[in-house]
Amino acid sequence: MPGTTARKQNRSRMVRAVCAVAGASLVLAACGSTKDTGASSAEGGGSGQVGVILPLLTSPFWQSYNDYVPKMAESQGVDTLKTVNSNSDPSQQITDINNQLNQGVKGLVVAPLDSAAIEAGLDQAERKGVPVVAVDVAPDKGRVAMVVRANNVAYGEKACQYLGEQIPSGKVVQIMGDLASVNGRDRSEAFRACVKKNFPKLKVLEIPAKWESDTAASKLDTLLNANPDIKGIYMQAGGVYLAPTLQTLKSKGMLKKAGQDGHITIVSNDGIPQEYDAIRKGEIDATVSQPADLYAKYGMYYIKAAMEGKTFEPGPTDHDSTIVKLPGGILEDQLPAPLVTKDNVDDPKLWGNTVR
Repeated sequence: MPGTTARKQNRSRMVRAVCAVAGASLVLAACGSTKDTGASSAEGGGSGQVGVILPLLTSPFWQSYNDYVPKMAESQGVDTLKTVNSNSDPSQQITDINNQLNQGVKGLVVAPLDSAAIEAGLDQAERKGVPVVAVDVAPDKGRVAMVVRANNVAYGEKACQYLGEQIPSGKVVQIMGDLASVNGRDRSEAFRACVKKNFPKLKVLEIPAKWESDTAASKLDTLLNANPDIKGIYMQAGGVYLAPTLQTLKSKGMLKKAGQDGHITIVSNDGIPQEYDAIRKGEIDATVSQPADLYAKYGMYYIKAAMEGKTFEPGPTDHDSTIVKLPGGILEDQLPAPLVTKDNVDDPKLWGNTVR
């Protein structure tokens, strides 16, 4: 259409002029390296409804994230539809994406179940010109405006380091997530490599549990029958593995509190209130706090920015994180995820201490 390029250039100049007057508080809210592309989703100035698709709601972590979504959407000025639960089914998640697109959403915030399968949904969104922000899990392929995630390699390394410092030698169990997810792969590979490099006297036994509570319980029961001398456990998701792990240990008379003879050192991932209670009771020893609140907050921030035509560059942000470029060229904002032990479990800044 004649004049389109000129109008885009004028709009871009206007945006830069406004930002120069207003300061960097809006455009640089996420990091010091952002730019306006001169285009907005559906030529609507970034307005329109946003669809939010959850992977599951059987985990306290995702229940908390779901609760944060409307609060953070309101704080960021984003109009969201009611969240959709894909119920742990990657094919259903693609259907959910298509249904949201057919409802005319102008943006999507999706927590992918399968890093490879999500490509089909991302392609559908790209064909319709709808930007997508991925939360918690990075896709292997496909276009997203940003991945909002913590460093999952660090999760595995922190768990390894903690167990290695507590246990001189012996068997430790890694209850893994779904290896179809980059999260499951990152945590598993990092834990395994860290133990091999730094704690060669530890022997790692592994349970592929696919983020499934029942699978974790049954496989842990079998493993304990053959290996009653285990010294430590790394649970890659407390939201789904905490209860079955503690129940299984209790049923076998192996749940000893920290400080007691026979205590099995346990490290988890998620940072849910139930894990903090277990730390206080001495049932588990540590967890890595995965920021459910910040996932919701910056998921909303980045989808709004994408709908307004803004893009970002790698580098440090103003919220204690770093935007990195993944091997496939996708950008990921790696949010902080602290290790929580009995020493800091009551810290009021931890999101797990703000919800019940």
